[in-house]
Order: sequence, then structure tokens, then C-alpha cells
Amino acid sequence: MTARTLIKGGFVVSMDDTIGDRPSTDVLVEDGRIVAIDRDLENGPGAAGAEVIHATGCIVAPGFVDTHRHLWESTLRGSMPSCTLDQYLGTVIGAFGPAYRPEDVYVGNHLGALEALNAGVTTIVDWSHCNNTPEHADAGIRALRDAGIRAMYAHGTPAAGEWVFDSTLPHPADARRVRDEHFGPEDDLLTFALAVRGPGVTRPEVVEQDWALARDMGVRITVHVGMRITGVHGSAIQELHAAGLMGPDTTYIHATTATGDELKLIADSGGSASISPYVEMIMGHGRPPIGKLIELGIKPTLSVDVTTSVPGDMFTQMRTALAWARVQDFGDDIDTPFAPTLTHHDVLRFATVFGAEACGLGEKVGTLAPGKDADIVLIRADAINTMPVIDPRATIVTSADTANVDTVLVKGTVRKRHGQLVGVDLPQLRARVDASRDHLLEAAGQRPDWLA
Repeated sequence: MTARTLIKGGFVVSMDDTIGDRPSTDVLVEDGRIVAIDRDLENGPGAAGAEVIHATGCIVAPGFVDTHRHLWESTLRGSMPSCTLDQYLGTVIGAFGPAYRPEDVYVGNHLGALEALNAGVTTIVDWSHCNNTPEHADAGIRALRDAGIRAMYAHGTPAAGEWVFDSTLPHPADARRVRDEHFGPEDDLLTFALAVRGPGVTRPEVVEQDWALARDMGVRITVHVGMRITGVHGSAIQELHAAGLMGPDTTYIHATTATGDELKLIADSGGSASISPYVEMIMGHGRPPIGKLIELGIKPTLSVDVTTSVPGDMFTQMRTALAWARVQDFGDDIDTPFAPTLTHHDVLRFATVFGAEACGLGEKVGTLAPGKDADIVLIRADAINTMPVIDPRATIVTSADTANVDTVLVKGTVRKRHGQLVGVDLPQLRARVDASRDHLLEAAGQRPDWLA
């Protein structure tokens, strides 16, 4: 039986240049895909028997795409709100990571994926580097499926110091089993990638082995590069180039200390970039290179990174990116007119279109258009903090927040309705999260006095 959904009467912000922004417009979804965007579709033959979602007062937009988040850390939310990157690595990777059990990875991933959906993030790159055993990886993937989010599961290493500080250990061979057992059809919500380490974190021969594994498996690569870490020196991107490893299948995360020449190497290779502007400034990774990327023709994407220290929504990232990039256009001469180039239109594209392309999903999601998968978010534009609508894209970027996310669909399935997650037992989830938190704090020796 054909499943149809009609999203009726919303202000459609399609992010598709041929469709544009359309007030009082319907979106017809059939079997998980968008089949029409137009007015008065309810009266057409294709809408017969469709479930109607009334979108009057809402902006109808593509779901956001987060290109880099360590979901397993969601259980540690707010534990390091004002830390440095060095402190984060020592505590989260060095102390908390080894204490994680498979059930803790499940809880963290499930909580983080539901948090993302609640905030209108329909696609996420789960940078999973707490695979302490094969069971840890299995639990993380199961949590993603149970949440119903679209995700690129990026298989990483165990969480322990020997894997990240001048490591001689190659990427776990279990990656092949994980890919073969858990990932299959092309139309699946979950896709597989490798979350690899890079120069400065591992030895050159290990870097080459990790890249060879990814290329042999035919999967995308995501890697942290160019961050201010005490004692870590070198030019990671230049080293990858010299080793002949760069390519269009790779997303480079942060790159905050990368030189202009290094960023050009990303551009020349066809690679993509993931910027986490809030955490990069809070933790001291370095200056987010948004303007430099744009100048070189690289399409920036946005990511949350870690909810140990930052909010788990894309509204924060868009606003932070917009403010930071415009600050970079300040001149020293106050008599020279301020002439910033980045706008709210740009950062919304970072969080949708460019993010989808960086995940290799540009043909499926990132815009609203016939033939695309129905990954759709309805944002209330009639709330006290969003009305009245003058520029719908500005409403999304400068006014809205998670509380305004009314409805979320992933491939046509409603995951949030009327402001509430669908099919989620919050008391049960809270109990599991609290139990996991208590275990981790105790095992890592980080229990606060108030929890005694």
C-alpha cells in the first residue's frame, strides 16, 4: 500500500534554486520521497488518502545536516563547558572513554540522535571513536537505528590514550565486520564511513594503512586536522598531500591552524570541510577558517562536535558561524565602511545543502525537490520569538531555536510531531541516561559532590 503524506500550507524554503521560497505551499510525499511541491495539491489525484500535516504558520525546510558529532559523549552533556582542547582530551578520551561499556555507548548514541532529531537535524555524521570492543560498535549502530535518524556512521578507534598520542596502532580490523554486518542497501538510512586519525596523532605508516583500509573498502573518510594541541606539531594536510592520500572522498574537520596553501590542497583534491565554530572558539582549537574556505571554493559545512561543551543544535552553529565570519571582515580603519560578505543565506546553505553533499548524499537530501527523500523540518514561525515572518530564511537562522521545531520527518516517517518526539518514552530514557552517567562519573573518578 502506498504511503502518502501532504504537508499543507506552509512557507516552503526549499534551498533548491529552481523552486525557491514559496508561501502557502504544499509538499506531497509518497513512499518516503517528495513527489510534488505546489499550491492546492490536496485537490489533486496524487493526494488521495494522504495523511495531512497542517503547516500553516510554519516554515517547511530541509532537515539540517550535522557533519561531525561524537554521539557517544551525549551522556556527558555539560561536563566540560569551559575546558580547553587539552583538558577535553585528557578527561573525555583519557578518563571517561575507557570506562564506557557497550550499554553506555548505546545510551549516549540514542540520547544524542534523539536530541538531534528534536532540534531538526535529520542527518548526522556519528564520529564514533569509543569502539573499545566490537560490542561497543554494535551498540552504537543499534542506537542510531532505534532512533530513526539518517546517519553516516563513521567507525573509529577505541577511546584510550594509546590510540591518539603518536599511536603505532592501525585502525581496528573489526571495521570490515561492522560494515558487512550492519550496512547494506543503498536506500538505507545508515551509511558507513571510516573516522580515521591523521598525521600528528599516528605515525606516518599508520596513516597510510588507515587510508588504504578506507579506500579498499570503498567508503568515505572523515578526519580531524589542524588543531591547536599542546605538543602536536606538523602540517597534517601537507603531509597527507605528500603521501598522495588526499581525495574527494575525504572531509577535513576543523583545519583551524591550516595554512592557506594547505586549504588550497583540499580545494584542489575536491575534499570537503566540517567547521564547528562554537567549540573551536570555546576550546581553543583555533580560528574557524570559514572565510578562507569560501575564498578557495570549498563549501563549508557545520557540526556540533561535542555536547560535553556546546549545545546540540544547528541554530547555535549557524549563528556562531555568521557572527565569526563577519567579525573577520572588520578593518583597522574605522572610516572604512564595514563590508562583510557572509549572510544568513550562506550559513543556512552550510547546514543543509553543503552538509548533504559532504556526506555523499546530495542527490537524496539537503534540499526540498521532487525526487528527493522527504527529510523535512517544520519550524513554527508564529511563536513569540519568530513572528512576524519577513524573510523566512532569517527566521530560521536568526530567530528560531529548538523549541520552534514542530515536526520532523526522516524519509517520510514522522519522528517529531507537535513539538514532541514520536514513540519516545522520556521517563525510561531519562532513567537509562542517569544510570549511565552515574556509572561513568564513578568509574572515571569524576563524580561531583552534589551527586554523592
